[in-house]
Amino acid sequence: MSMTGDVQIRVLTLSEVEDLIDWAALEGWNPGHGDAAAFRAADPDGFIGCFVDGRFAAGISAVRYGTGFGFIGLYICHPDFRGRGLGRLVWDAGMAHLSGRVIGLDGVVEQQANYGRMGFVPAYDTVRWSIERVPAMTRADAACHAAGERDIADILAFDRNFFPERRDDFLSIWLQPPRRAFICRRQGAVAGYAVVRPCRSGHKIGPLFAVDGRTAEDLLKVCLANLTGAEIHLDVPGYQQGFRYLLERLGFKPGFQTARMYRGQPPVLQNAGVYAITTLELG
Repeated sequence: MSMTGDVQIRVLTLSEVEDLIDWAALEGWNPGHGDAAAFRAADPDGFIGCFVDGRFAAGISAVRYGTGFGFIGLYICHPDFRGRGLGRLVWDAGMAHLSGRVIGLDGVVEQQANYGRMGFVPAYDTVRWSIERVPAMTRADAACHAAGERDIADILAFDRNFFPERRDDFLSIWLQPPRRAFICRRQGAVAGYAVVRPCRSGHKIGPLFAVDGRTAEDLLKVCLANLTGAEIHLDVPGYQQGFRYLLERLGFKPGFQTARMYRGQPPVLQNAGVYAITTLELG
């Protein structure tokens, strides 16, 4: 391992976060358009890079949520700098930024053993379900519709049931264009919401949170009705067997798998209502 050159570890600027997301695209992770601003809003100090002689060499996101939770993602070393231990430098800086917190990540299969040695324990598997072309379908229940500004406060409160901490700064941007948010209400109360995100290839739906399977299906259908003919992806927890059966019936195919892993006590959430996670990068 060689550390030749001037090595600097520091917080990334917005344009450097955009560069890191471009690296993720080259890795085949299919990030979204406009991700950088939303991601960075979650924790401006949580995107860390290693620079060698001024060149961006490795990066990581280590995002703080609230007072007790953090999430690791976008852990990438540029191909020109691999094999020099630079990735470990940003890993250590990210973990220091999240010191004292329960930490989550979504680990690809080939890295899960490494994360295990660092104290991360699997909680559940996540599978990416994809369809190349959504068939035309009837619009879902009228209770599900595009979310407006007046819905945002209710969505922020509802989201807290399914995520370890409030994440208002992130969601306030995530719910805005170029993404599209949809909400379902029953008797006036929020029963679920979903966000459609344009990506380098097709679209992703995430999150999709709902109080029951019927609402999850209605939300999925209203998303698909607005994306007829498009390529769609969802990252679905392995325990959602009924929802996965629905996706299969609609023509979705399972793809690559990750594992949600935690270091520290896993947060207590309404996991049964998580039908698709928000993003593999930020939880």
